[in-house]
Amino acid sequence: MHSSLLDWALHAAGLRAASTQTTPAERACLARHAAGRRALVEIGVMHGATTRLLCAAAAPEGQVTAVDPFPPGRLGVSFEYALSRREVARGRGARCRFMRETSAGALAGWGDPIDFLFIDADHSWEGIAHDWHGWTPFVVEGGLVALHDSRPIPDRTVYDTVRFTETVVLPDPAFTVVEAVDSLTVLRRVAPAAR
Repeated sequence: MHSSLLDWALHAAGLRAASTQTTPAERACLARHAAGRRALVEIGVMHGATTRLLCAAAAPEGQVTAVDPFPPGRLGVSFEYALSRREVARGRGARCRFMRETSAGALAGWGDPIDFLFIDADHSWEGIAHDWHGWTPFVVEGGLVALHDSRPIPDRTVYDTVRFTETVVLPDPAFTVVEAVDSLTVLRRVAPAAR
């Protein structure tokens, strides 16, 4: 059985939790900083575990926009999309809007302010550069950006996202680090975006 189908079937039967590559400490950090936020965007959804967490942490009247292309598998179906929707539906909290788009596709029509942005998608230099330069101008002053796989930790691949964070993100005067946990870095916008 194809692994995405197996994941979905086990999740649907209540035999497996939604997969996530975030650590318990990273999830706790995300929940803390997303608490009470109203306009949240997650780039890269996987199985919806962090999406559900963000919905639970956000203000009840808030909205989480979950961006992921969820490409169909060999059977012509995206079981990851079905699993993530089911996972989010199991929780409570803010509304969730799924955008079945690439980051670039979602960004092309985007115009709304964001007060919490979680980036955990394409870990290549080009991918994180696109996400950082494309999405952060919509983050309001005082808003937060959380970058996954942005710090080296033992037994984890050092992705381009780590090098990009060290080279481009940390020196950016518009942002300041508020917390770093495992591979997660959380930053606050301290200066208005220049669009």
